[in-house]
Amino acid sequence: MSKKPMISHHVASAAARLRHVFVRDLELDALIGIYDQEKLKPQKIIVNIDLSVTEGSGDDDISHVVSYEIVVKKVEAIIAAGHINLVETLCERIAESCLRDSRVMAARVRVEKPDIIPNARSVGVEIERSR
Repeated sequence: MSKKPMISHHVASAAARLRHVFVRDLELDALIGIYDQEKLKPQKIIVNIDLSVTEGSGDDDISHVVSYEIVVKKVEAIIAAGHINLVETLCERIAESCLRDSRVMAARVRVEKPDIIPNARSVGVEIERSR
């Protein structure tokens, strides 16, 4: 029985033939939160995404890789769809959208709300999902 390779989001893996595709500190305005004011006025969120992606053919063709531009567009579409109560829900939706691409083996998603707790730089949630 062959073992599945351990997936790490912080380094690419030659042994597992995985590359690390990431988005860092994506700042967006979102309608997110459970309080009335959060349902009416967008607030800043910061999104970080780490993907473990199977390596492609090695040619110089964008269609053969997981594009970070498309990942960002997926996040923007999720936020544009409307109000979300929980940061946890947003994380799950982002991870699910990334894992729809069969080349993505695992996704780590962090969503931060920097303007919520006055004496904290940010608060938020981080999840990891894999196949």
